[in-house]
Amino acid sequence: MDKDLLSIQEARNLSEAAYKAQLIWGHAAQEDVDRVCSAMAEAAYLASERLAILAHEETGYGIPAHKKLKNELGSKIVWESIKDIPTVGVIRQDVQRKIIDIAWPMGVIAALTPSTNPTSTAMYKAISAVKARNAIVFAPHPSAVRCTFETCRLMQQAAEKAGAPHGLVGCMQHISLQGTQELMRHKYIRLILATGGSAMVKAAHSVGKPAYGVGPGNVPVYVDRSADLQKAARYIVASK
Repeated sequence: MDKDLLSIQEARNLSEAAYKAQLIWGHAAQEDVDRVCSAMAEAAYLASERLAILAHEETGYGIPAHKKLKNELGSKIVWESIKDIPTVGVIRQDVQRKIIDIAWPMGVIAALTPSTNPTSTAMYKAISAVKARNAIVFAPHPSAVRCTFETCRLMQQAAEKAGAPHGLVGCMQHISLQGTQELMRHKYIRLILATGGSAMVKAAHSVGKPAYGVGPGNVPVYVDRSADLQKAARYIVASK
């Protein structure tokens, strides 16, 4: 079977399933949203070590122990940082200016994930999307398909057990450039979250839809002469 056609059809199927799920989820109450997101975060957190090893074995990148820490950050710690933020109904009122902010979901999100942090990126994108009552479909990096898919499968399973509709968190398994483009351009996709190489981020921003892009994070570090050099060195290495 043609790989590109298979990938394109999978992108369409997942987008349609996510759309149906989001039509339901978009009307969820705050307590339902928080219960589901908590379950997703807990499932991902408990699998942090296994998913870290899987990501290392599949991609060859990183150190499993470090990836475990990042998975814990992308699941439990991210959730703890956003769990009390309201995302349903009236979330803010400015009486003096007569402004009322009402939270409403975007719809279905397309998420592109990298080979360097495939599992942790999938965790925090899925939790953030579902917290705002969106559905999300992932297009993993070709060299990180298995570990990204397993991460998404775990979270979707936990979400369903907590009361979320089927298809709320989807992930492609047949990856091709044409399939990823089909996902981003699909009529049901309302927002793109792209994390990866510069070319991929540029492609996401060229689709003509709202997009958040994060490219390579290899930033320069300036160490002032007044710094504790040994401490600075430890922090710089740890922060990689």
